[in-house]
Amino acid sequence: MTPAKNLLNYSYYPGCSLHASAKEYDESTRGLFRALKIGLHEVPDWLCCGATPAHNVDELLSLSLCAKNLSLAEEVGGDLAVACAACFSRLKVTQHRLADNEEKRRQVEYAIDGKVSFDNKVKHLLEILAKDFGLDRLTAAVRKPLEGLKVACYYGCLLTRPPEVPELDDCEAPTIMERVIGAAGAETVTWSHRMECCGANFTLSRPGVVLKLSGDILASAKAAGANCILVACPLCHGNLDIRQKEIEEASGQWFGMPVFYMTQLLALAVGVAPAKLGFDSMIVNPLPLLKEKGLI
Repeated sequence: MTPAKNLLNYSYYPGCSLHASAKEYDESTRGLFRALKIGLHEVPDWLCCGATPAHNVDELLSLSLCAKNLSLAEEVGGDLAVACAACFSRLKVTQHRLADNEEKRRQVEYAIDGKVSFDNKVKHLLEILAKDFGLDRLTAAVRKPLEGLKVACYYGCLLTRPPEVPELDDCEAPTIMERVIGAAGAETVTWSHRMECCGANFTLSRPGVVLKLSGDILASAKAAGANCILVACPLCHGNLDIRQKEIEEASGQWFGMPVFYMTQLLALAVGVAPAKLGFDSMIVNPLPLLKEKGLI
């Protein structure tokens, strides 16, 4: 698809998880954006953003990895679309940190043997859908409204924090995810744990912490009447979906709560074939819920 045929065009940074454990997030993102005629042009030769481990160990390495990706994205052109909450956070932090620190910027430019890019914005998919594409246009594109789904929108730690960096929505009381999925016909619930940490990278080193924190999130969503959870982070998805059976065994509670990537449900709503959305990759089977609501 050439840029001239698209309403909007972006460079696209998928990141490591979307090429592996979160492949369904990548596939549904591409399917959704094709259906909406929004161009995504993958950044060639992109690198890992470093995620949590790099910036905890070596700040210069972390900043340099993201700066190199920003430089590569500039060669593609357009603002940079990012799906993963962790990648989004690291890329935004890098731009913010280097814009305010000339000495650090010089060190990074030496490390990557090039200039740091500040020309194009880093945008999460939610921002593109809600603000650039627009909620009215999104509603008009819906072919299969998500009626009957009661969705708990889970932001987690990184989408809106720290407050001065993402600039996605209100830091402590965001509504952008609710507005986007609501535009596709879903009902969203009010619940207590939408901003709480799922345990993140403790999933390997301290799984007991993850079972407790993620269990509390699932319990909160169920108590609020949700029949599914919506996420925008592969790590959150892993903790809430892959570990859900383990959480149920540890807590003695049954949740049976499908955990969707936001683009899976949105793509379904605009007419992308269910077989192309990776529902079969989910550990908690979503097909009974989707069939019950007449969505597949």
